[in-house]
Amino acid sequence: MARSRSLPPRLLGAGFRGFSLLPLAISFVVLVCLSLLAIQLWMTLRAREVQLDEAGRESANLAQAVAQHAYDTIKEADTVLVGLVERVETDGVSDPELARMHKLLVNRVAELRQLHGIFIYASDGSWLVNSQKTLLSNLNNADRDYFNYHRTHADRGPYVGPPVRSKSTGDWIVTVSRRINMPDGSFGGVALATIDMNYFRLFYERFSIGEKGAIFIANGQGILLLRRPFDESLLGRDLSQFPVFHDYLPKGPVGTAVIRSRVDGVTRINSYRRVEEYPLVVSAALSQDEVLAAWRLDTVMQNAVGGVLVLLIAFIGYRVVRQIDLRVKSEAGLVEARNELEMINETLARLASQDGLTGLANRRHFDQSLLAEFSRAQREDSSLGLVLIDVDFFKQYNDIYGHVAGDECLRKIGKVVAYSMRRPGDLAARYGGEEMVILLPGTELPGALAVAEGVRQAVQSLGIEHSGNALGVVTASVGVAAFIPKHLENQAVELVELADTALYKAKALGRNQVCYESSSEIAAEQAATAFAFR
Repeated sequence: MARSRSLPPRLLGAGFRGFSLLPLAISFVVLVCLSLLAIQLWMTLRAREVQLDEAGRESANLAQAVAQHAYDTIKEADTVLVGLVERVETDGVSDPELARMHKLLVNRVAELRQLHGIFIYASDGSWLVNSQKTLLSNLNNADRDYFNYHRTHADRGPYVGPPVRSKSTGDWIVTVSRRINMPDGSFGGVALATIDMNYFRLFYERFSIGEKGAIFIANGQGILLLRRPFDESLLGRDLSQFPVFHDYLPKGPVGTAVIRSRVDGVTRINSYRRVEEYPLVVSAALSQDEVLAAWRLDTVMQNAVGGVLVLLIAFIGYRVVRQIDLRVKSEAGLVEARNELEMINETLARLASQDGLTGLANRRHFDQSLLAEFSRAQREDSSLGLVLIDVDFFKQYNDIYGHVAGDECLRKIGKVVAYSMRRPGDLAARYGGEEMVILLPGTELPGALAVAEGVRQAVQSLGIEHSGNALGVVTASVGVAAFIPKHLENQAVELVELADTALYKAKALGRNQVCYESSSEIAAEQAATAFAFR
């Protein structure tokens, strides 16, 4: 059978005579550039969405903490009132009984530091007894909102009134009150507990919410009790027509929404919730501009790099197109252009597999290597080890020393992790954020633990100052997993899950230590040789 031969270059060029590759090549380059721009835009928008989602979860957790604090504070005060109301209605208000109550109230206020005072008023508003060491008897509170409420409402539940200034001390207070009934069910007075507003202020000031974040607590009618940042002129303001009360709370007692404040005009990611059992609403909000500040900076940098890359590709594409157009009849020209494109693709592929900050492999490279090594371990019936490293209190480190110092810290730790690779098959990668990972093919649990402990000690030995860590230096928690994967029984993600579980165990046990997890089939035989890392 005759062997076919390729056409000579001259005939090949003649076969394409009259047809130009230039428009097709130009279209290809434009399509690549547009695709890169589209991917960059998608990644930018996705990063923004992730940032806002994280801020929403943070504000929701913050609102939960504020709500729980408000509930606990009101509950303690209300519990005292319940006992006082029952005592007054049962034992009456004779002079001996009032004297006994006075001692009790003084002790209660001394025990509960959030209480400003406890008072019992008669049906005409006069003071019967209170928690003051020297009793005042010439004052009357019949004009107070809480007194008028209980006088006109037969409801026996607690009432949280608007903020007022104490008549006895002049301090701003939050009032919690209950109605006292006469034996015939008629109005017999009011039992009142007052909470020092500074107690709430000091608690709210502990939260890191940025310069434009806000926290507020209001009663069930939408009357503002307290707000951070504190503004005395806003106390008692009616918020019932504001979006949280008017638009969102009617749909559900808990939620998160992006709302532009009517108080200061700041757009915030606002998480709100009603307090169970008591007529209170709390809200914790983070400034959207502050939340997205880092994202905007990253976007500018990424777009600048992406723009340069697109220009570079466009320029290279132009050169390639020109070469194609000039050398379409020359096979040597086609080979040269093809080689140039292969070199460019190889460079881009190499850049795409490396983490730009630490110099380690990136997450994508790690995922690919994990699948490949997992399959190899299944075929060869060998053990595969994984070491997952997380820098302790890294968020606090960034908050204290700044993100530039945080990046430098990760670079130093990345060098330590890279140095831990002793064999050609080992892979060190940045798993995400402050987490790094070491993949150890052909390594059982004892060997993986030895590598992990070496990394932990090396990180601590760096001596990077960290005032947010009890040890005063940067440390790391390490989770280790290793097992022999079985075909059709195990998946690669199980190794990562075991290491992640071990990492959480290390953090739960106090950080700066190595913990391990192992599958049930090999746990018994490896426990005898594993190091005692807990």
